[in-house]
Amino acid sequence: MTVLDLPTASPGTRRTLPDGVSFGLLMSIVVFFIASSAAPTPLYAVYAHEWGFSPITTTVVFGVYAVAVLVSLLTLGRLSDHVGRRPVLLAAVLVQALTMLLFATAAGVPELLAARVAQGLATGAAAGAVGAAMLDLDRARGTLANAISPPLGTAIGAIGSSLLVQFLPAPTHLVFLALGAVFVVQAVGLGLMRETSSRVPGALASLRPEFGLPTAVRRPLLVAAPALVAAWAIPGFFASLGPVLTRTVLGSDSYVVGSLALFILAAAAAVAVLVFRSLSPRAQMLLGTVTIPLGVGMAVLAFGLASAVVLFTGTVIAGVGFGSAFQGAIRMVLPHAAEHQRAGVLSVLYVVSYLAMGLPAVVGGFLAVYAGGVVDAGREYGLAVIVLAVIALVGLARPTVPQPVRTCPNAG
Repeated sequence: MTVLDLPTASPGTRRTLPDGVSFGLLMSIVVFFIASSAAPTPLYAVYAHEWGFSPITTTVVFGVYAVAVLVSLLTLGRLSDHVGRRPVLLAAVLVQALTMLLFATAAGVPELLAARVAQGLATGAAAGAVGAAMLDLDRARGTLANAISPPLGTAIGAIGSSLLVQFLPAPTHLVFLALGAVFVVQAVGLGLMRETSSRVPGALASLRPEFGLPTAVRRPLLVAAPALVAAWAIPGFFASLGPVLTRTVLGSDSYVVGSLALFILAAAAAVAVLVFRSLSPRAQMLLGTVTIPLGVGMAVLAFGLASAVVLFTGTVIAGVGFGSAFQGAIRMVLPHAAEHQRAGVLSVLYVVSYLAMGLPAVVGGFLAVYAGGVVDAGREYGLAVIVLAVIALVGLARPTVPQPVRTCPNAG
């Protein structure tokens, strides 16, 4: 795309990006927000060595991020339905850029915690707005992008940051400075993007924490929620305990090795979103709730066998379950939301997702310290995920699952 390709504008009219370019920009925001949340994962071992903290501190650092995201989702999640997508996104991206500077200059656990809180607040504010903006531009591609962007961002963040940490100098600085530069570029892009939604009164009232849902969305979400919980408990496990468990199984201290399980999980999830996108939402969630216990069961078995083959095979299968269940849930719920409800509904979906990801990860950290070590904690966490998936599967087996109105073959 060159300057000559941009649409012409009459004098006094603000020149804006084409919708196709704007859609790519919005998707990149999701990817890099999630990538930045995964970026500290391979650095926890560095921080632990330099600052002398235990696995429980790692999970607390992980947990405060999830809590901050939840607070932001509950207070700011519906704001863009009233003031527009661009103002909310621009503020969130600029805060995220400053947060990367805070990470890069952190000198201890307090600064790390502060950075994770600021990061969580910015992510929660952006989550509903960016997803809704993609749906505003293209409902079919937006639904697909909302499902594929989080695992894609997780994969990029996990492997990208571990490669920088392993092979380049200043590991606790460089990755965050690079991400900060990306967010500055995205902020410039947002300044050139047109607004995708109209303003609706009630902005101040929308800041009041509320977990309400439009009537048309409640039943589909009730059906999708167990699969959503089972799906997001998996990346919580691999992000918090996965690096230590992977290095234990493989007998390696490499940061890249430590991030492999999370990368493989997220990459498999992204591929599953693309491969199985033509299935119905219910079929996708059924596929997810069948493959999740199988994959997690193999990963748990690998801890005792110390088998890399079993671990990574199970991780791939679990990743297929994660991607399928998440996409199925998104496609079952979002088509029932009107335009002025999209950010709020997406925010509720992310509240459920982050609760499922954050709470078990924190519990896993406590188990790792007080109940037999990381391997035992991994087994117990894995068994809990299997139980969640089985519960979701039983719920989906009922024949009264509502189906959304389909707008095109892959629209959801």
